[in-house]
Amino acid sequence: MNEHVSLSAPIEEPIQRSNTRKVFIKTYGCQMNVYDSTRMGDALASEGYETTEEMGEADLVLLNTCHIREKAADKVYSALGRLREMKKKRAAEGREFMIGVAGCVAQAEGEEIARREPAVDVVIGPQTYHRLPDALKQARTGKRVVDTEYAVEDKFAHLPAVEKAKVRARGVTSFLTVQEGCDKFCTFCVVPYTRGSEVSRPVQQIIDEAERLVDAGVREITLLGQNVNAWQAEGPPRGRNGGEWGLGDLLYRLAEIPGLARLRYTTSHPRDMDDRLIEAHRDLRSLMPYLHLPVQSGSDRILKAMNRRHTAAEYIRLIERIRSMRGDIAMSGDFIVGFPGETDQDFEDTLRIVEEVNYASAYSFKYSTRPGTPGADLGDQVAEEVKAERLERLQALLLKQQTDFAKSCVGKVIDLLLEKPGRMPGQVIGRSPWLQSVNVDAKTSQIGDIIQVRIIGTGPNSLFAEPAESLIGA
Repeated sequence: MNEHVSLSAPIEEPIQRSNTRKVFIKTYGCQMNVYDSTRMGDALASEGYETTEEMGEADLVLLNTCHIREKAADKVYSALGRLREMKKKRAAEGREFMIGVAGCVAQAEGEEIARREPAVDVVIGPQTYHRLPDALKQARTGKRVVDTEYAVEDKFAHLPAVEKAKVRARGVTSFLTVQEGCDKFCTFCVVPYTRGSEVSRPVQQIIDEAERLVDAGVREITLLGQNVNAWQAEGPPRGRNGGEWGLGDLLYRLAEIPGLARLRYTTSHPRDMDDRLIEAHRDLRSLMPYLHLPVQSGSDRILKAMNRRHTAAEYIRLIERIRSMRGDIAMSGDFIVGFPGETDQDFEDTLRIVEEVNYASAYSFKYSTRPGTPGADLGDQVAEEVKAERLERLQALLLKQQTDFAKSCVGKVIDLLLEKPGRMPGQVIGRSPWLQSVNVDAKTSQIGDIIQVRIIGTGPNSLFAEPAESLIGA
C-alpha cells in the first residue's frame, strides 16, 4: 500500500482541497506491514480519513516501519527530517499536518523517536494500531502520544469491518493476517522483540474475515504470520487434540468457502511443518503448489549458532516429504550469508543445499547486526567484502535456478488468475499457481476470472502466455 511512493520525491501541492481529511501511508518491509497499513487505513476511515497516494494532499502522513534490515531506523529518521520541513510549511499556511510512526521501528525506538523528532505527533506499535484514531484525537489537543505497550485486548476484534466497495477496489487478491510474533528467537532476528510472542487469531474471526473478502470479490487469500505455521487455536470438533486446530485444519476449513479459488500462506518455519499441513498440500486443489520455507544456511554449525533448531539433513528430508505429497510444488527460501563465524566451508554447505533443493525463487541477504539480538554480541564477524563476494555467488546460483524454473514452464497449460490491467493495451497480468507474474492478452472485464493459458515465453521478471479456449472458475 503506497510502498512505491518515495518520500524523497518532489511534493506537489494539490490544486483543490476538500473538507475530508486525507492520510498517506508509506509502507516499509514485509507483507504483514502491507496488511497492517490497509487495516490502519480502515481504522482511520471510521474517523473520516480517506487514503491518498499523493503525499502532497495528505493531512496525515503515517510511516509504517520495518526493523528487519540494516539501517532501518536511519531511513525513518531521514524521512522524518523531510516531513518536518513539510510540517513547518503547512503551519505557516495555517493548515493541519500530522506525522505518525507505526510498525516495528516504532515499537523498538518509540521514546527515542519522540525525543529526536519533535515534529512527530504519534508513535504507535504494531500491536496497538487499532488505537490510532484515539491517539490522533489526543495529539490534536497538543499531546504527543507514544503507545508501544503490547495490547492486552485483541486488536483485530477492535478494527472496523471494511465496506465491500473498498475491498473490491483493492483487487481480487488479499492478505489476511492469522498469526503474529515469534517464539523461535533466532539469534539474527529482531521480530520477537518488536512483534512479541506468538499470538494466533481465533478460528471464527479468521473465517468471518475471509468470507467478507470473498463476498466482496476476492478470489485468492494469502494467510500471513511471522511464523504462520505456528498458528493454533481452539476450534470446532474437526480439529485435532480435542478441538485444537493447526494451520492445516484452518486451510481445510477455508477451502470450503464458496468462491475462494486460491489459498497461500507465508512465512513458515521448518519446525512447524506438521503432517496435517503437509497433507493439505496433497488434498486441497485451492492450496497453491508454492511454499516459502526459509532455511537461512546449509551449515549445521551455523544453523546451531542461529538457533534454528533443525539441521540441513532434517530440512532436506522435510522437502522430500512435501514433494512426495505434491510433485509440482515450487520451493522458495531465505538465506543469510556472512553470519558471524561463517567459514568458506560453511558457505559451500549453503551452496550445496541450494543445489539439492533447486529453488524456484529465493531471497538472500548479507548478515547485518540487529541491536538487542544475540547475534549482535557474537565475535568473529565476517568482513564486508567476504559477505559481498559470497552473496554474489549465492545469488548467481539462485538466479540460474529461478530462470531454469521459468523456462521449464514454457509449453505448459496452466490456470491463471487474472489480477490487473497490464502495461500494454489489451494486456492483463495474472499470477501462476507458482506466484509468477504472467502477461496475457485478455479483457479487463475478465479480471477475477481464472482462465487456462499456455506459457509461450519468459522475461526477466515475468512469463508470457496465450489464452486457451476454455474459461473456468468465472
